This record gives sequence, structure tokens and C-alpha cells, in this order.
Amino acid sequence: MIFRSAELVDAPAVASLIESAYRGEESRHGWTTEADLLDGRRTNVDAIAEIITAPESHMFLAEADGQLIGCCHLEARADHQAYVGMLTVRPGLQGQGVGRALVAKAEREARVQWGSAGMRMQVIRQRPELIAWYERLGYRQTGDTLPFPYDHPGVITKRTDLEFVVLAKPI
Repeated sequence: MIFRSAELVDAPAVASLIESAYRGEESRHGWTTEADLLDGRRTNVDAIAEIITAPESHMFLAEADGQLIGCCHLEARADHQAYVGMLTVRPGLQGQGVGRALVAKAEREARVQWGSAGMRMQVIRQRPELIAWYERLGYRQTGDTLPFPYDHPGVITKRTDLEFVVLAKPI
């Protein structure tokens, strides 16, 4: 597995990878699916292109044998924290250490690129297995919650009780 920074030309493949891991039937081949909670699009090519070109933002990719197998987005925050999101592993490859390697790479990048002292993320509360996975990697729930964006264009929810919990880890 190799890591590299995403480029604009990668935006369609990255958007497709993220969709495959979180939405629709293909996502059910992995354990990160949100298909029981949400329909609609998780992201799109324009949103990924914006992330790739934004200042204080870094999208990096994991590849094996020339194939895109994972991605992760990092964003510098003013409080010496880095936000990590869109951690994605191709559904058929989940459970093989790719996600763990992506998180470790994200933590190293945040320290080296921005001098970050910690990482923060938000996870849908109704994803206890995902929260537990991050906790095994040293992340802890902060007690903070954030409302779910029910009015975000393209999001179709299957529940009315969704919210995010905030997780953090010193690095």
C-alpha cells in the first residue's frame, strides 16, 4: 500500500469510492455502511474537488497495485487540532488494516504539516460499532454532540434521531 496526495483528476474516483463505502448496496459488503440510516449521496465530485483545493486541507489516498483502496481528509483547525473525516476503505477490503493505516497516516500528517497536538472527528451516534473502532485507536468521546444536517441537499434520512458525537485524541 502506498499513500499519495489527491489531485483534482482524482475527484471522480474519490467520490465514487466514498459512495461505495457508505451508501447503496455495495456498501453492505463492508461494515462502514450507513445504508440503514441514510439514502442519497454522501458526497459528489464538486465537493471532493473543493476539499482537494482548499487551503489548510489535505486529502490523501491509499493505493495498492495501482488501485484506489482508501482515502482520508484532513483539515487544520485554529486550536492546534486537526479535523479528520471521509475516512474510507473500499468495502471488500475493510477489516484488513487499511483503515488503521489511514488513521496512523492522518495523525502523522497532522503533526508534520501543521504541528497539530490533537485530532477531532464527528461520527453518527447511531454507529456504535464505528465509534468503538475509533475508541480502540485511542479516540475518546468528548461529550459534545452536533446536530445532523437534515436539510443538507441530497441527504435522505431513514430516522429522525440522528446526531453526531465528537471524538478526540491527543497526538
